[in-house]
Amino acid sequence: MLSIAVIIFREVLEIALVVGVLLAATRGITGRKRWVLGGILAGIVGSLIVAYFAETISNAMEGMGQEVFNALVLFLAVLLIGWTVVWMRRHGRKLTQHFKDVGRAVTEGKEPLYTLAVVIMLATLRDGSEMVLFTYGVLASGEKIGGMIIGSVAGLVAGVIAGVALYYGLIKISARSLFSVTSWLLIFLAAGMMSQAAGFLAAAGFLPEIVPMVWNSSGILSERGLIGKILHALLGYTEKPSGIQLFVYLLTLGGMTVILKWLGGEAAANKNKGMGA
Repeated sequence: MLSIAVIIFREVLEIALVVGVLLAATRGITGRKRWVLGGILAGIVGSLIVAYFAETISNAMEGMGQEVFNALVLFLAVLLIGWTVVWMRRHGRKLTQHFKDVGRAVTEGKEPLYTLAVVIMLATLRDGSEMVLFTYGVLASGEKIGGMIIGSVAGLVAGVIAGVALYYGLIKISARSLFSVTSWLLIFLAAGMMSQAAGFLAAAGFLPEIVPMVWNSSGILSERGLIGKILHALLGYTEKPSGIQLFVYLLTLGGMTVILKWLGGEAAANKNKGMGA
């Protein structure tokens, strides 16, 4: 029972943290909750499909199909998160005004709702398929079904509570600061996902490791612990990163920071131009 509770908690926590950050980042956008729910449901369905074809996927590409599949899911999620950050930077002023005037609708046709749904679907797909496979493995090992149900419910509830706590903690931040905080959280989230993707591709032999293990901090902060799992989900923390993982993480973090700063300078220039006119 305890083992399945820990497994479910870890995976649900990662999904809940991603959902919490994205919900806080898009606060004020009409109809976002429907897309979030749709993304979660689509991810659950996709997880069951992936789990059903898990053996076929794993045996593809000389036994490295699962690693390549995970990497592709992560790459797509990073692209969509990057688009969300860019959209937030360009339209954050309108949403901030929307907080002050709840009756005003956000400009139609510019809401990244489909992006929101797809990112959440991918997060749920990746972690949900792992949950299904882990649960099947525990069941096959002889765990009683009653204990599995209790453990699964306990892990699910604990993970959701952690995600809800993060969300409500974020929305207590002032509207002016909310977009800055959530933008940086999304940037770190994307960098962590890219690092994980690089690790999967290195394991499959498509990328060089450069250095097998840059450091080992498992004795100080385990990735399996609560704090380590939160840092892994939000900031991309890895207790034993390879050289390629660290390189890709820093490259993604630096690249998205430059883009964010450039968009900020562009927005300031347009504002000054408008005042000058």
